[in-house]
Amino acid sequence: MPNEAANSDGDSPNYISTGGKKWITCMILLLVNLLNYMDRYTIVGVMDHLKVHFDMTDSETGMLQTVFISSYMVFAPLFGYLGDRYNRKLLMITGICVWISAVFMSSWCTQNHFILFLVCRGIVGIGEASYSTLAPTIISDLFHGGQRSRVLMLFYFAIPFGSGLGFIAGSRIALITGSWQWGVRFSPIIGIMCLVLMIFLLEEPVRGACEGARQNSDDGTIMDDIKYLSSIPTYYLGTIASIASFFSIGAMTWWTPQFVGYGYALINNQKIVPEDESASIKTIFGVITCVAGIVGVAGGSMISRCWRDGTFIFKHHASEKADVYICAISMFAALPFLFFAIFSAQYSDKICLLLLYFAIMFMCLNWAVNVDVLMYVIVANRRATAMAIQTLITHLFGDATSPYIIGLLSDWIRGDGNEGVTAHFFALQKSLYVPTFMLVIAGTFYLIATFYVENDRKEALFQMDAPDTFDRHNPEDMDELLPSGEIPEEVEGVVEHPATIVPTSATSTTNSDPSA
Repeated sequence: MPNEAANSDGDSPNYISTGGKKWITCMILLLVNLLNYMDRYTIVGVMDHLKVHFDMTDSETGMLQTVFISSYMVFAPLFGYLGDRYNRKLLMITGICVWISAVFMSSWCTQNHFILFLVCRGIVGIGEASYSTLAPTIISDLFHGGQRSRVLMLFYFAIPFGSGLGFIAGSRIALITGSWQWGVRFSPIIGIMCLVLMIFLLEEPVRGACEGARQNSDDGTIMDDIKYLSSIPTYYLGTIASIASFFSIGAMTWWTPQFVGYGYALINNQKIVPEDESASIKTIFGVITCVAGIVGVAGGSMISRCWRDGTFIFKHHASEKADVYICAISMFAALPFLFFAIFSAQYSDKICLLLLYFAIMFMCLNWAVNVDVLMYVIVANRRATAMAIQTLITHLFGDATSPYIIGLLSDWIRGDGNEGVTAHFFALQKSLYVPTFMLVIAGTFYLIATFYVENDRKEALFQMDAPDTFDRHNPEDMDELLPSGEIPEEVEGVVEHPATIVPTSATSTTNSDPSA
C-alpha cells in the first residue's frame, strides 16, 4: 500500500525515523551505493582479461557498458514510478537480489558465450536501477536543508570512491588469482552481507515528512508526472546539462586506463602494454579517481553551501543560485585539464595522470549538488519519478552511448587490420576530444538554469505547503523574530480593531460589501 507523506487530519507528519535509526538507514544506503559503483567498474579493472577471453574489438568493449547502462536507464523510470507509490525498501531489496544473481551468472560465461555475458550485464543494470533511483529519495525524506546537502555529499562520495576501488580491486584480484572471474565475483559476495543489513535494519521513512510537507503519495499517472516535470525549467535544463556531463564522464572513465596504457607503450617503444604495467596504471587511476572524486564532491557541496548561506568568503555575496553556479563552474573548470591530459599522454603518462586528477576533481564538484537541486525543486511525492526520468534520459544520451560511440569512432579512425599500439593510441586520442567538448554544453545549460532555480524551488515549497528553510528573511518560527519569544500586543503605528467573527454558515458566501 502506498506510503503517505502526511496525516489525513493535516497535522504535522508522522516522521518515523528518529535518532540512531535514521543514521543506521543512512549508513546502509551509503555502503550499498559504494558497492554499486565498485561492481560497475570492476569490469574495467579486468578489461584486458575480458578482451582476450572473448576476443573483443574496441566497439564490442564499449558495448559492455552500453548494454549495462541501457538496461539501467530503461528500468529506472519503472522503479521511480513504483517508488513514489509503494514501499521503497522492498523494491530495493528485490533489485539487489537480481543484481547479485546476475553478477554471479556472468562470471561463468565461457569464450563462446559473449552474448550471454552481455545479457547478464544488462540484468545487472536492472538491479542497480532499483537502488540508484530510490536511495536518494529516502535520504531526502530523512534530512532537509543543510543536513540533507551534507548527507548527499557523503552518499555521492561512493561514485568516485567506489569507482576507484572497482578499478583497483578488479585488476588486483584478477592479477593475483590469474582469473578475471574472481575479479568480478568479489562484489556480489559483499552484496549478500549488505542485503542482510537492508532486510533487518533499513527503515522506510515517510515521504516529505522532514520538510513539514502536507502531501499524500502520488496517485496520478506517469503522464501526469511527466507533464508536471516538463513545467519546471530547472529540472529539464539540468537534465540536458547532465546528459553532456555524463557523456564525458562515461567515456573517460571507461577508456582512460587503456588510453594511458597505450601511451605508456608508445613512449617506451613497446609493441604491447605489459600486463603488470596495465594493472599498475589501473591502480593509479583508481586512486586518482577516489581521491579526486572525494575532494571534488566534498568541495562542491561545501562551497555551494557557504555561497548559498553567505558564510566565509561569501559573507556578503549569498545567493540562492549558488548550487547551479557551482555545477556550471565545475564543467568549465574541468575542460582545459581534460584537454591537455589527452594531448600530453603521448609525451608523459605521469603528466597525463596528474592533469586527469584535476579534471576528475572539477567534474565531481557537481554530483551531490545536482541531486540536491533536483530534490528541492520537485515536490516530495514526485521525487523518485523525477530522479528516474532524469536517470533514463541522461544515461540514454550520456554514459550509455558514449563508451560505444568512442569505441566505434576509434575503430573507424584506426581502420581494419591496424592493430598496433601506435594506431590504437592515436585513434583513441582523437576520439576522446569529443567528450571534452561536451563539457562546454553542460556548463552552458547549467548557466541558463540559474535564471529559474529560485522560482522553481519556491513553487515546490508552495505546492507542498512547507516552510521555506532557505529564506533567511522569513523565519519559520515567530520565536526567531522576537528575542523574548513573546508576540507583542501592539505594533507601533498600527491601530488594531476587533475582527468580525463570520458565522460558519456564512463562510461559503462571498460578499463584496466591506461593512458586512
